[in-house]
Amino acid sequence: MNCLVVDDEPLASDLIKSYIERVDGLVLAKSCSNAVEAMAYLNAHPVDLLFLDIQMPKITGIDLMKSLSIKTKVIFTTAYRDYAIEAFDLDVVDYLLKPITFERFFKAISKVFNFKAPEGQLATDYNLLHNFEASYIFLRAEREMVKVYLKDILYIESLRDYVRVKTLNSQIISYNKISYLEQKLPENKFIRVHRSYIVPFDQIITFTPQTVKIREHLIPIGRNYKNETIKALNKFNVMQS
Repeated sequence: MNCLVVDDEPLASDLIKSYIERVDGLVLAKSCSNAVEAMAYLNAHPVDLLFLDIQMPKITGIDLMKSLSIKTKVIFTTAYRDYAIEAFDLDVVDYLLKPITFERFFKAISKVFNFKAPEGQLATDYNLLHNFEASYIFLRAEREMVKVYLKDILYIESLRDYVRVKTLNSQIISYNKISYLEQKLPENKFIRVHRSYIVPFDQIITFTPQTVKIREHLIPIGRNYKNETIKALNKFNVMQS
């Protein structure tokens, strides 16, 4: 993922560049000290991700973003809180306040990788829904993007801001909300049975009104999910008959 850093403060620019070097999958394409220079570069070299300061001479970061004709993910890096509402109205990925820690930087990058999953790898894609055996997603685990085949998933468990994805041969802890994965997984293959669990229909061995069993794992059915879960399981059973 090619990155462009735009900041008129050398120390702030150097910090972001050092963070980019620490994250696999990010490549520094160029750094610019003002929006005019950045605009000239972007016209000739489209990038995937833009780290953009707001208060700069001549043209502000917000004005630069408004003028962009290409779709580039933007993370604002600024010392000012005042522009946050306007920034998010522009659909930026994140809004980082200086001084920026690596932990906060990495959290923003995790959002970017979710946005930037390659075409054909999200569960909402047509090809994925119609070729389930070959379908996969990439999940961020520490500093790596890990390929996970959907057919190998046994269950997904919420760990607050993280999820545990248990597969046939391993488990992945990824910085993701379970609600995000719920939206991405094909609903004819997966079901959320509890606020903390998503399970695949194909892996369910037995179920009761309280639990579903997947191999040796007994997964609870949440009270608020009970009716829809039992209805969906019965419907799936009829469809498979």
